[in-house]
Amino acid sequence: MPLEQFLVLLAAAAAAGWVDAVVGGGGLLQLPAILVTGMPTVEAMATNKFSSVFGTASAAVAYSRSAKVDRQVALPGAALAALSAGLGAWAAAAISAEVLRPAVMVVLVAVAVFVTLRPSMGAVPEPRLRTGPRVAAAVATAGVGIAFYDGIMGPGTGTFLIIAFTTILGLDFVAASASAKIINVGTNLGALAVFGAQGHVHWALGLGMAVCNVAGAQFGARMALRRGAAFVRIVLLVVVVAMVIRLGWQQFG
Repeated sequence: MPLEQFLVLLAAAAAAGWVDAVVGGGGLLQLPAILVTGMPTVEAMATNKFSSVFGTASAAVAYSRSAKVDRQVALPGAALAALSAGLGAWAAAAISAEVLRPAVMVVLVAVAVFVTLRPSMGAVPEPRLRTGPRVAAAVATAGVGIAFYDGIMGPGTGTFLIIAFTTILGLDFVAASASAKIINVGTNLGALAVFGAQGHVHWALGLGMAVCNVAGAQFGARMALRRGAAFVRIVLLVVVVAMVIRLGWQQFG
């Protein structure tokens, strides 16, 4: 691989780590950067997972030191997520991304409209929403549905997790992001285990990108903790709009 291309991948990994730590969606930057090298899609997804798991784990540690992680949801959700993401990774070669993109785009547009029309969402916690059935629904949504999507496709997983936790449990954006990182570690590990067993991971490239991903993730987590929910909300909207444009270009461009 030419040095210039390798340096671009390192820069993309750092930027992806920052975005992922703040609001999720780092795959929007990192995965296309890997695909530009000509790497097959499944191998690109696998290498992206290997790089991302380090950044996500480091961000999870940074958040857990300063923000309240909802362990009742995050821990069982992460265990379920590892299994579900593994199943998604196993199915990735069989299900065309072209089938999934339109549905994902509709969901993302709905998310953007919802967040825009409800400026108070995620600004402050709403503990009244936290009931037994809602906790179970959050674990199932994050650990099964969103985790399976992460294994089979990926970009936007952290964003979907944050939206799920704010709407279902009433967490503020910072707490939702902190809890989402724990789930995201599970999804990355589950998918990576399958991709690795199938021989799809470019380990050396992924390790170099992982170093930059961790650096970006640490910077992003500290910035989100320092600036609070309002900052996370703005980044969330920007990332959602960018993902819609990117997926639309892939689907129709």
